[in-house]
This record gives sequence, structure tokens and C-alpha cells, in this order.
Amino acid sequence: MELQDLFLTPLYLGLFYALAYAVRPRFTNSYTKKYFIPALTVKFIGAIGLGLIYQFYYTGGDTYNYFNQSKAVYQALTEEPAAGLALLFNSSGKYTPEIAKYASQINWFSAPTEFFVIKISGFFSLLCFDTYTVVALCFAVASFSGMWAMYTAFVRISPAAYKELAIAVFFLPSVFFWGSGLMKDSLCIGALGWVFYGFYYGIILRQHVARSLLTGAIGIYFLSHLKIYILLSFLPPALFWVFNEYNQKIRSSLARNLARPLFIVFGLGAAYLGATRLTAGDEKYDVNKIGERTKINAAYLTTQVSNGSAYNIGVLDGSASSLIKVAPQAIIVSIFRPFLFEARNPVMLLSALEATYFLYLTITLLFRTGIVKSFQLIASQPILTFCFIFAIVLAIGVGTNSGNFGTLVRYKIPLMPFYLGALFIMRQLQLTQKSHSGRKGLAARSIRRLAYS
Repeated sequence: MELQDLFLTPLYLGLFYALAYAVRPRFTNSYTKKYFIPALTVKFIGAIGLGLIYQFYYTGGDTYNYFNQSKAVYQALTEEPAAGLALLFNSSGKYTPEIAKYASQINWFSAPTEFFVIKISGFFSLLCFDTYTVVALCFAVASFSGMWAMYTAFVRISPAAYKELAIAVFFLPSVFFWGSGLMKDSLCIGALGWVFYGFYYGIILRQHVARSLLTGAIGIYFLSHLKIYILLSFLPPALFWVFNEYNQKIRSSLARNLARPLFIVFGLGAAYLGATRLTAGDEKYDVNKIGERTKINAAYLTTQVSNGSAYNIGVLDGSASSLIKVAPQAIIVSIFRPFLFEARNPVMLLSALEATYFLYLTITLLFRTGIVKSFQLIASQPILTFCFIFAIVLAIGVGTNSGNFGTLVRYKIPLMPFYLGALFIMRQLQLTQKSHSGRKGLAARSIRRLAYS
């Protein structure tokens, strides 16, 4: 951060807040309105806080690498706009005479996902005089737009849980800290929100179809360029969600039961075809190579840690069978760890507190509802089935690929709103059922009193 950050950041904060107050009536109702500005505020806090932590605690890191390398994009756009545009739209990772002068300054020019973030940072730099903190605020705004879309969809699904869902989407410290600044994670969780919104409104509800599908397509575009494994984790449960929704609309119970296996088989087949086509030829995410890549990633990231934050979930030999064996441990480590006694630094302690909260809510909900009834409730509600499958699939992926809590805390933030949101929706459904049974019991007692009087 430089001196210009101190002068320009308050100015741009004022502009962003003015814009937020102007558009708030368009994107809120009487219940969600009060969360719009606080949710945006914590995103700004996360974006600025991330920069400060990386500068003064870590003394450098990815966020500054992205920004420093985006200076070449900013320079190209201001000095030679034609070359700058060519650089922005370059996706091949190959040098051309037009962009060679600027591309040679970018170490990650041939790394597609990192270069994608650099291009976005360079574009935002053009709007704010190449100022790190303001660029980070732009990332926060982009992320917030997707997360507000996610929240809007969740509230439409379970209006009575709008307060709790705001906590799940916006106010988890890890989510707004790691998902707000100049990082891939900010764009990913925002894009995931756009995909979720587009899928729910465009396919499940079939409302504002063109706008919803366009929103979802934008999210898919970003995820496919940043972290396609999030999209791959989303696709199978999302298709299963569609088939569950349409299956429930079949009036005949016999026809519904006969159609369910066909829906499941068709959904799994479509998900597999989508996943293999999306990743075909991709060195990192090709489905046919996923076991080997997982083994390599986990081993590499574990060896990079020297502060005691590494964890061990079992032996990965690169085969699919070894992935299946370690899957239960991966789920536990992603959702319920680190435990409080495993915290070695402030960042780990924050993550441990959240994991403890997740564990507490899960256990209390299962205890109050009953394990069998809980699973029956999940199976009967397509949104719950989707959320838990997505969270579990992504938990297996990130749990087996990270190898240490330092990277895991960033990798797992996309699953956290969905897992916690599902718990809150379950609790609301449980309260609703009790309320209905209570009213029925009151009516029965009134009838009995009337009969004896």
C-alpha cells in the first residue's frame, strides 16, 4: 500500500456507498433491506483487512503478486490501448509482437487462472489510478454482487430464515475475510452466487428466465476460468436438484417412485458428461487424472508448511479407491476442523471457532430432530439434498487437495454458506413442523373440552 491509498480509498468508499444506497431499493425488500449495507461493509473490511494482513503479517503474498503484475496490464491500457486490449483478451498464453513488451513483465502470463485474475485487476486499476486498496474494494463489490444474489435465492427458498441465512452468507469471518480482497477466492464465491441464483430462478422457478440464465452463464464463465472444480462440485447435485423438483410435481405416487431411479441415472449421466467435457485435456482438472493430481497437490502443499498447520487424512496413492477411503476424513477436516486445540495462530483460531460452531449446530440439530428423521427431512427437501451433497463433494475435493489448514481455510469458503444455510433451513422446517403440530394439538384439546362441556 502506498500514500495514494490513504487519499483515494475514502473517496472511492464514499462513491461505492452512494451507489449501494441508490440501488438498494431495487434489490431488497422490507426484510432484507437492513442487511444490504452491513453485508457490503464487512466485505470492505475483509478486502482492506486482507491487504493489511498480507503486508504487515505475511510481508507479501498472492494478493500483492496479482496487483504488482497487473501493473503491466494497466501500463499497456494507458500507453497503448490497442496492445492493452489485446493483452486483456489474450487467452492462449502465447507472446505476440503487439503484447510482448508488457507480457514479458508478467510472471504468470502463461498460468491461465492467475493471469485471469491479473487481467481483472488491471482493468479495475484503470478505473482507480492503479491503487491497490481501491482495486481490492472493486473485488469486494464484484464478490458482494454474487453473494447478494445467493442470499436472494436462499431467502426465496426459506423466507422465515432470512436472519440466519444472512449470517450463513455474509457474516462468517472466514468467508468475508478470504472472500473479499484481491484474490481468486473473492471472484469464485461471487461467481458461485451468480450460478446458484441463475440456476434457481432460471431452471427451478423458471422466472425471468433470460436474465437468470445470463447471470448464471456469467458465473459459469468466471468459475471455468478460475476454479473449475467448484463448478464440477456444483453440477451433479444441481442436476439432481432439478430432477427432485420435477419428480415431486408428479401427482401419482406410483409414477413418482418409478420415475425417481430414471431421474437419478439420467442426472448422474448428464453430470458425468458435463464434467468430462468441461475438463477434457485440462492438465490440472481432467476427471481421468483427478486421483493423481490430488496426490501431487496434497503432497506439495503439505511440504510447504512449517508452522504446524499440516494435517493427515490417510494415504493417497493417486487411485480413485484411495480417494474413497479418505473421503470421510476429508469431509470432517473440511467442515469440522481445525479443532480448537489444533489452532497455532490467529487465522487458525478463527477457523477453529467457526468449525466448532458448525459442529455444535450439526450435533444439536441431529439430537433434537433425530438422526433418522433428519435424513428423511433432507431427502424430502430438494434444496437440502442439493446443499449437503454440494458441500460434501466440495469438502472431499478441498480436504484431499490442501494438506494443511492454512490453504484449507481459503479453499473451503464456497461450501460454508451452503452447509450452514442448509442447517438453518432444516431448523426452520423443524420449528414450522412443531408449530403446526402444536396448533393441531391445541385444536384437538379445544374439541375435547367442547365435547365434555
